[in-house]
Amino acid sequence: MIAIHSKRRGAGVPSLVLHAAIAVAILAVSACTSAEEYPKAIQRAVDSGLRVVKSFPAASGLTGWVLAQGGQHTIVYTTADKKTLLAGALIGEGGESLSAGYEDKHVPKPDISALFQELDKSSYVVEGPVSSPKGMIYVFIDANCPFCHYTWKALQPYEEAGLQVRWILVDTLGPTSMPKAIEVLAAPDKTAALRRMEENHGKPWTGSTRFTADAAPALAQNIRKNGELMGRFGFSGTPGIVWKDKQGEVQRKAGMPRLHEFPLITGLPEQKVDDPALARFR
Repeated sequence: MIAIHSKRRGAGVPSLVLHAAIAVAILAVSACTSAEEYPKAIQRAVDSGLRVVKSFPAASGLTGWVLAQGGQHTIVYTTADKKTLLAGALIGEGGESLSAGYEDKHVPKPDISALFQELDKSSYVVEGPVSSPKGMIYVFIDANCPFCHYTWKALQPYEEAGLQVRWILVDTLGPTSMPKAIEVLAAPDKTAALRRMEENHGKPWTGSTRFTADAAPALAQNIRKNGELMGRFGFSGTPGIVWKDKQGEVQRKAGMPRLHEFPLITGLPEQKVDDPALARFR
């Protein structure tokens, strides 16, 4: 029997839609060819319509598999004995997101230049100066994503230095992601609501019936569209950062960056980041 082990998403983790499709494929398809090109779990996903883009050696003896469906990509892993499939985040012993690195290296990159103008049409929340910012970036985030929270922390000094950040809320990490995102977008002061969400990250949260997808269908649809746009940019997990460099070229970064990368991303001089929670990202 093939076992599927899933972890909560951090950075560079497969989208729940495609993740679910893989699980259904593995469980629903009972017939396999006698001479399989792939491990059984991968072959069953292929038989149900998913496509293997490539495979690659991953950490701890794992094999990574880039799978595609409907223009979206995700990465799953098989163990050395090929009997277990892992779908979720791979975190290194130093706290780094191995998944984000594999995504940057192995997932095909879309034409993001043509997509950049779509970002301005998304449902986002602005932090930093509203007028005449010294720089501007977009960040796809999930309310429950710890690496998104670290990214938010790391960008605070840059916002104080003149950076405008447009936070694009998506629903990818479990049943509370959507209501938390709705709560922010429904607030009279969205920026203050986003800040409260981040300052209370990891703390107990009690939702309201006013912030369910049924109670706020228009906002829920906007959040789903944000997720679709994230997928079109080739991000299979959060956070996902998009910006224009000094030459006007559109760039993207999957996962929480190292602290030394933020000046390049923001276009601003390096700012002092002394939050002890971010020490592992130096």
